[in-house]
Amino acid sequence: MNKRLSNRAMIDHHCHAVVTRDLARDEFEDMISESFAPAPLGTSHWDKPVGLAIRRWCAPVLDLPKFASGEEYIARRLELGAGEVNERFLKQSGITAYVVDTGNRPGLLCSYEELGNAADVPSYEVVRMESVAEEVMRAGCDAKGYADAFEAAVEASLHDRVVGLKTIVAYRSTLRIDQTAPNRNEIEAAASGWLTEIEETGTIRIGDEVLERHILWTGADIARQKGLPIQFHIGLGDPDVEVHACDPSHLTGYFRAVEPWGVPMTLLHCYPFHREAGLLAENFPNIYFDVGFVQNWAGPSYRKMMEEALELAPFTKQLFSTDAFGLSELFYLGTMRFRDSLDAVLDHWIELDECTPDYAEQIKTWISGQNAERIYGLSG
Repeated sequence: MNKRLSNRAMIDHHCHAVVTRDLARDEFEDMISESFAPAPLGTSHWDKPVGLAIRRWCAPVLDLPKFASGEEYIARRLELGAGEVNERFLKQSGITAYVVDTGNRPGLLCSYEELGNAADVPSYEVVRMESVAEEVMRAGCDAKGYADAFEAAVEASLHDRVVGLKTIVAYRSTLRIDQTAPNRNEIEAAASGWLTEIEETGTIRIGDEVLERHILWTGADIARQKGLPIQFHIGLGDPDVEVHACDPSHLTGYFRAVEPWGVPMTLLHCYPFHREAGLLAENFPNIYFDVGFVQNWAGPSYRKMMEEALELAPFTKQLFSTDAFGLSELFYLGTMRFRDSLDAVLDHWIELDECTPDYAEQIKTWISGQNAERIYGLSG
């Protein structure tokens, strides 16, 4: 597999951290499944494109033959220990900086600092605003004070290693919602309803459309003041996401309304709506996107996804991400496939006399790290 980008800055602008303890086979299989359920009786989560890709490309990093069995792979992983496994994959990935969403199951994963230390590269944090809202309620906020408490909590989370905000509105209310800013009365009424729901269920999970609209607009205002970008979950995800309602074009009205603020909006992974994301990036000066995650999880057609992502959008608007979660293998595999697919597409353009080699190198520089460095304001 081509590694010609290995010496270029590789900024993973959207990822999660890794598990630092040893994983049994069933735990590892859970990490290579977007389902919350075990594989059907008599089958295995290894038997899918991501499992095959790990056996092909990750096994040799653990000194196994390519296409080693799942059983052999897990045995070798346990023999080496999680620390050694993580260090091998993280360092050999060639990633030069991490931008980490710390809001997804933080008790399971290491911290963003620990991730950076394991790879000996800089790491930064992105604040997941829904997690902040839930912490506000967990601390005992009342409905009337919720709006101010949420805004204060987001601002309090912005330490000097925070380089962005994130919303998972796609998960919680879908993107097919009213995109105008709610007023104070609407927010108070929605917060009151949420408190009632918490009392009845014992579960703190934000999902009300009004409260999600409040997150979108409050987040954009804070980002404008602090010079931060906002990340948006788009497209595929766990089984609790309604994929058909996660097309980023549903947010066109919102993007149009906040465009004068100049806040960079980064659309994450995007598949199967990466073409729609590319069109938004063409139409709006502050929209960026990536095709992370799916390149890890797809079969050899991952190259086609990169080709489609490069169809229309400015080269200065696309970003690199792995969206790796839990397994250090996903950082390694996601980076390899990003490099390979970008090289393959641009080599083909050169063969067709549609691009020069020098300009192809510039495109790679922009997408692999320079675009992220610019919009996140990264430095050491």
